[in-house]
Amino acid sequence: MLKKKEDLLIFFPPNDIRISHIGSTAINNIWAKPIIDILVELPMSLSMESMKEILVQNGYICMSEQPNRKSFNLGYTSEGFAEKVFHLHLRYWGDNDELYFRDYLNEIPLLAKQYEELKLSLWKKYEHDRDGYTYAKTSFIAEQTDKAKKRYGNKY
Repeated sequence: MLKKKEDLLIFFPPNDIRISHIGSTAINNIWAKPIIDILVELPMSLSMESMKEILVQNGYICMSEQPNRKSFNLGYTSEGFAEKVFHLHLRYWGDNDELYFRDYLNEIPLLAKQYEELKLSLWKKYEHDRDGYTYAKTSFIAEQTDKAKKRYGNKY
């Protein structure tokens, strides 16, 4: 993750953004697909559209867009995954629930194991339905994120 962070700092002004490792690979001692999820938080003063253009020019594929959120992939090839695969989530400051979820599960290993079990139970059913897989995890993630926000307050 450190190398990828250094690579991303080439594209973004380093004092204006926060780059965080999120997703299952950021949760200790659970099984995870070998895909690194990265959250990049921008200040409102930076144009998300111009950041999108920079990322696309540098090999990232824009996979989804909403007005204040964009998601990119890097490492997908016509033959399948490259050696390293990244999902980059571009957001404005404060849109960072994943940080609360990550820290809460790392603090409570039993919850991390429950999340691992949930993911593994959904794997085959949703192997070719990424949206269905994501939706099936939503209630667990939302419940734990709410608990984390109560515990941590305005940590981020």
